[in-house]
Amino acid sequence: MIRTCSTKPVTETEDLPDFNMENPFEKEHVKCILCKYNVKVDYKNVRLLSQFQSPYTGRIYGRHITRLCKQQQKLVETEIVKAQSAGLMATYLKEPIFLEDPKLFDPENPVRPHRF
Repeated sequence: MIRTCSTKPVTETEDLPDFNMENPFEKEHVKCILCKYNVKVDYKNVRLLSQFQSPYTGRIYGRHITRLCKQQQKLVETEIVKAQSAGLMATYLKEPIFLEDPKLFDPENPVRPHRF
């Protein structure tokens, strides 16, 4: 007795299990702190803007320190300049009353290390 078996081509979808699995190697999307809490940046909110300014030199911290997205970092920089030109915010030093505010980020621990 000779048996003949019919071989039907198996497609890839028939061979795979029927479930959707997320990529385990995909990095978690991290939102900046202003986008995460939907904070609107305004030049009149000097207390918030002073968090992104160095207390000793008055320089604006970079993105690698503040961990803001490009849009929010650019908006914060323009609002700081606007507040300084309006006279609401000091140019070189941070107001002493704002030194006790809780920190939004750690300037001593940047995302991208610097050379010194």
